[in-house]
Amino acid sequence: MLEIQTTHLRLDVVVLEITGRIKIGREGKQLEGAVDSLVSGERKKVIFDLTGVTHIDSTGIRIIVMSAGQVKRAGGELRLVGANGHVEQALKMTRVDQIVGLHPTTVAAATGF
Repeated sequence: MLEIQTTHLRLDVVVLEITGRIKIGREGKQLEGAVDSLVSGERKKVIFDLTGVTHIDSTGIRIIVMSAGQVKRAGGELRLVGANGHVEQALKMTRVDQIVGLHPTTVAAATGF
């Protein structure tokens, strides 16, 4: 099961703290829905905190790339935080880290937004 907690680092920066597995099925749709809601609500500075993510499959990778595009089309930016282990390897192997910035902390990710 995927859990998503929404917090605000600053008034204009939204952090989605994601816990679990980002994969095909309900989990993927849940994350897509969360991003849709943010974009609909004019939230354009988005950080995915992946510290609690234990697994990501190709659908999860696609969701991150598509979410980055969706936020960018709305005039904003998506940044990633806390990717480690398998998740970090998958993001680097697929070169997602060249599309969406990987940062060590939410404060580092929010800098320069």
